[in-house]
Amino acid sequence: MKLLPSDWDALLGHPFERAAARVPLQAAQAAALLETVYPPREDWFAAFRLTPPERVRVVILGQDPYHEAGQAMGLAFSVRRGIKLPPSLRNIFRELESDLGCPPPGHGDLSFWAEQGVLLLNTVLTVAAGRANSHKALGWQSLTTEVVAAAASLPQPVAFLLWGAPAQKTYEQAVSRRAPLPGAAPGPRLILSAPHPSPLSAYRGFFGSRPFSRVNTFLTAHGEAPIDWSSSDKI
Repeated sequence: MKLLPSDWDALLGHPFERAAARVPLQAAQAAALLETVYPPREDWFAAFRLTPPERVRVVILGQDPYHEAGQAMGLAFSVRRGIKLPPSLRNIFRELESDLGCPPPGHGDLSFWAEQGVLLLNTVLTVAAGRANSHKALGWQSLTTEVVAAAASLPQPVAFLLWGAPAQKTYEQAVSRRAPLPGAAPGPRLILSAPHPSPLSAYRGFFGSRPFSRVNTFLTAHGEAPIDWSSSDKI
């Protein structure tokens, strides 16, 4: 089974040929034989399918997939249509409405963001049903830190939304090992750090951080089209 799209696979130097990525993959595959693992296996790498490297304009880092039935779909913070919005996603939409005046959509599928160049990446790509962060120790971070480092080395303007300490730590680790891509200099960067949008921390600075308008101001200043954050209703 093909795991990563060819463009990401090449950019990352064929990561599953190396133990750092192969070990967590095999551990997650073994876990899925013994218990329910989310998202479904065919969606473990969905973020890469929807957002190819040359289209990445924003990176939003999450922690790990939702762990309740039917929620996780391989895109950080996103849930399929018809699924009740998790609290963190409700808070994201609340901040979006406050920031840009966009009314909350009727569902939580963020695929349209991904298709516009928003890489919705969790630092851990799988989770056991009903047990949040249960696959933290599998080692997915070796791969996802490489992905963030690659995104930080792309030639186009890229904004990073780092919500919560795990996302901020992942970015710091990624840029410390970043190497420029052959034949290209990294483009302009916007780094926005804020507390996680979960109910436990959103009031500590996520609300009022205005990430959506700030990203669009950055993109347009560098000749890029803004993200249509309201368009998840158009999926």
